[in-house]
Amino acid sequence: MEARTPSTAREVDPDEAQLLARAQRGHLFAFEEIVRRYQRRVYAVALRIVRRHDVADDVAQEAFVRAHRNLNRFDTARPFGPWICRITANLALNHLRSPRSREQELPEGHAERASERPDPLGELLDDEARRVLDRALGELPAEQRAVFVMRVMEDLSYREIADALGIAQGTVMSRLFRARERLREALQPYLGSAQRRRVGQGGEP
Repeated sequence: MEARTPSTAREVDPDEAQLLARAQRGHLFAFEEIVRRYQRRVYAVALRIVRRHDVADDVAQEAFVRAHRNLNRFDTARPFGPWICRITANLALNHLRSPRSREQELPEGHAERASERPDPLGELLDDEARRVLDRALGELPAEQRAVFVMRVMEDLSYREIADALGIAQGTVMSRLFRARERLREALQPYLGSAQRRRVGQGGEP
C-alpha cells in the first residue's frame, strides 16, 4: 500500500500562497478572498462535529478570526486548508466540551449544506445511506466524530490530527478505529442490500 503523502509535501496553490502573503502584510481584501474560498468547507467541518447549524456558524466565524489573528505565524509554503480545518475541529470540540454545550439532534430533514469538496462516500452511497451515515455520525462520541471527520472527510494525517487535538497518534488511531466500527455496524444493513442490488444488475459481488 502506498504511503499517504505527509502534510509538508501537500501541493500548494501558488495563487493561494500569494493571497496569504498579501494577507500577512495586512491586505484585508486578500484575507476576505481566502475566507470566501474556504467558508463552505470550514462550515461543513464544524457542522459535522457540532451537529447544529447555528453553532456551526459561530464556530466557522471564530475559526477565521483565530486564523487571521495567527496568520503571521502561518507558513505560506504549506496549504491553508488543513490548517484552518484543524482550527475549526478544535474549536468545535471545545464547544462540545463546554458546560453550556447541549448536543442536540438536527430536526428531521434538516440536511447539511453542500461542501465545496465532494463527499468521499458520495459515489458509493445513495441518499438513504447518507442519511443513515449522518445519523450514525451524530451518535458517535464527539471525540470519535472529530477524528473521523478530520481523517476521512478532510484527509488530514494522523500527526496533523494529533497536533490539532493535543493527543497521541495512537489515541487518534484508536478513536478512528472505534468510530469506523460503529459506523460500519450502522451501515451494514444498507451496504448488504446495496451489494445485492449491484450483483443483481450484473455488477461485481
